[in-house]
Amino acid sequence: MAFAVILIIVLAILALVGTIFAAKDTEVRYGENTKSNIGRLTAIYAVVILLSILVIGAYIFIK
Repeated sequence: MAFAVILIIVLAILALVGTIFAAKDTEVRYGENTKSNIGRLTAIYAVVILLSILVIGAYIFIK
């Protein structure tokens, strides 16, 4: 079970880092357009990671 929790957290963090690196581009217009999107995506990832940890904790507590 601990392995699954660690795997989920690692995958979520890798997805966040991958999204940020994918948004890095040399085009000025592209960077301006995606600046707000990166903020929203980061917030979404943070909420999903937090909720995942809470749900896994609740599952472990109930079981």
